[in-house]
Amino acid sequence: MNLPAKRPGQKERRREREARILKAAEKVFAEAGFGGATMQLIADMAGLPKANLHYYFPTKEALYRQVVQNIFQIWLRAADVFDSADGPAEAIAAYIDAKMEISRHHPAGSKVWASEVMHGAPVIQDYLETTLTEWTEGRAQVIERWIEEGRMNRVDPRHLLYMLWATTQHYADFNHQIETLNGGKPLSDSQWDDAKASVKQIILAGIGISDAGKGG
Repeated sequence: MNLPAKRPGQKERRREREARILKAAEKVFAEAGFGGATMQLIADMAGLPKANLHYYFPTKEALYRQVVQNIFQIWLRAADVFDSADGPAEAIAAYIDAKMEISRHHPAGSKVWASEVMHGAPVIQDYLETTLTEWTEGRAQVIERWIEEGRMNRVDPRHLLYMLWATTQHYADFNHQIETLNGGKPLSDSQWDDAKASVKQIILAGIGISDAGKGG
């Protein structure tokens, strides 16, 4: 006998609705910016009453900060490899792979972050001064240790990180330009693989790691 499908519980419904709101908000904030976005626009995109948004997120700023925090947390998890990899070749190659995949699957979140920072971070400046600053300092210390151990060329760790961010996030922030140059089509799976391999080869060779295909 077939049992009736289990109806989702209250907690599960809450999680699903919140995820739906955040996905819609990410898209609206990416397209309209913080100033142009409204809770009504986001509610319409999510297919929910506006009152539902205010139940989960009392203000537009609270919702915006959650969207920004979500993409940053995804980026932080991608950088865990700095602590677990055997060395710079494995760590940086895996980090590039992960960041490129994030750009591929979360382009709107990256655009929200980029737009906020380009406008002087009016909403999340405190986040930049605390969480981002602490994270950057920790990654820079790891890179500096690799340099002292003679495992890579001496470069400024921060500028290496800036280059990694700029290169990998370009594929999200400027995906329309990339698609236009690709004949108006999104990159295929094989083209994404080629892009990741090229970025790894260029970056790793530039910091003196000959095994540029490591981690691919």
